[in-house]
Amino acid sequence: MKLKFKFLIALLAAFALAVSACGNDDDDGGATSAPDGAEVDINAVLAADLNNCEDAPTGDPIRVGMAMDFSDVVGFVDIPGSKLVPFIAEKANCIGGIFGSPVEVRVAEVGDDAVLATQELLDWGAHFLIGPPFADFALPILQTTEGQVPLFVAASTEPTLADASNNSYLVTFDDHGMSGAAAQWAWDQGITRAIVFTEGEGIPYTGVNPDAFIAKFEELGGDVVSVQTYVWAADTDFSAQVNEIASISQNNEVVFSAALGFQVTALRGQLEGQGLDGLTYIGTDALDATGIQFEDNNEGIAHTPHTSISPGDRIDTMLADYEAAKGEALESRGFMALYVDSMFLGIQGILDCGCTNPADIGAAVAQIEGFQGLTGEITFAGTNGIPPKAVPINRIVDGVDTLVATIG
Repeated sequence: MKLKFKFLIALLAAFALAVSACGNDDDDGGATSAPDGAEVDINAVLAADLNNCEDAPTGDPIRVGMAMDFSDVVGFVDIPGSKLVPFIAEKANCIGGIFGSPVEVRVAEVGDDAVLATQELLDWGAHFLIGPPFADFALPILQTTEGQVPLFVAASTEPTLADASNNSYLVTFDDHGMSGAAAQWAWDQGITRAIVFTEGEGIPYTGVNPDAFIAKFEELGGDVVSVQTYVWAADTDFSAQVNEIASISQNNEVVFSAALGFQVTALRGQLEGQGLDGLTYIGTDALDATGIQFEDNNEGIAHTPHTSISPGDRIDTMLADYEAAKGEALESRGFMALYVDSMFLGIQGILDCGCTNPADIGAAVAQIEGFQGLTGEITFAGTNGIPPKAVPINRIVDGVDTLVATIG
C-alpha cells in the first residue's frame, strides 16, 4: 500500500511538472503586461533619479544579452557600450521597470570564443542580443542563434551583417549610406575632384567605404583622380603616396578614406609639406571614434558621426548622468546612444508582439517603423535590417566639432 501511495505521489508530481512545463511554453510566447500599442518611454527612463526610485518592479524580467568584443580593435566602443546599457537598465528599473517588468542585462565577452559567450547568454534566457560591430565575432553569434534570437550589431555599419530574415539588424546607416553621404557633401561644396585612400576593393570597411564613395562621387559627375593604398590603423608615413599625389593634384580635391584620426592628420601634414594646403578632408565614423576632435592640425576636417551631440541634448545629458553616477567619462561618445537604442528597440519588439519568445520578438522588430530613438528615427519595416537613416556631417570649425549638414 505504501508502495502504491508513493507511486501515486510520484505520478501526480510528474503530471504537475508536465503542466508547469506547458505553462512555461505558453509564457514564452504569451502576452506581457503592457497594453496594446505601448511604447518605450525613453525620456522617462533617461529622466529617472537613481537617488529617488519607485518600488522595484516585480514582473517577469526583460533579459538583454550583450556579447561584446573587448579587444584592442573594437574595445573602444564595446567596452563603454557594455557599461552604459546596464546603467540605463538601472534607470528603467528606478521608475518601476517597463510596465512592471525589470530590465536585466548580462555582458559576456566574446574573447576567442563567440559561440561560447553567445550560448551562455542564451542559456541565461536572453530575449535579444546586442553584439559587436565586426563580422569576425558577429557571424559566429548568428550561427549560434540560428536566426531565432534578434541581434542588434549596435556600432556596425557593415552591410553584410544586416539580414532581417536571420534576425540581424543594424542600428545605424551602413557603409554605403555613410560614404555615399560623404561624397554628396563634397560635391555640394563644389568639389569635383577626389583623392581616395583604400585598403583594397571589397575589403570590409576599409575597402567598402572607399568603394561606396567612389561610386557615388562618379555618379554625381565627379572625377576620382587618384586612388592610393595604405595599411589601416598602422601607416603614418605616406611619403610614396604624397609624391604621387603631388604630381597630379590641382590643390582643390577632396581627400577621402576610412582611416583613423591620427592617420588623417599625419597624411595632411605630409601633403601640406608639399604645398597642398587647399585640400578638403572627409572621413568615416572612424574619425569620430578615434578622436579627430582632439587631434592637432584638425581644423576643417569633416567626418560622418552617428550622432551629432550638442551641449544639453538627450545624449549629452545621458552621458553626463553616467559620469556623475559612476565617476568616469565614457569614451567614443558618438557611438554610445547606438547601444542604448539597441536595448530600446529590443524592448519595443517585446511590447509590439506582447510576447517573450525571441523568434516572435524578432518578427515584431522587423516591423518597427518610425521608432524615435536617441540616434534618430529608426525603421526596419520594408528593409533587410538596415534603417534608412540620415547621415550627419560634422566638421571641425574654429576648433569645435560642428554639425554642418545632414544628408538624408
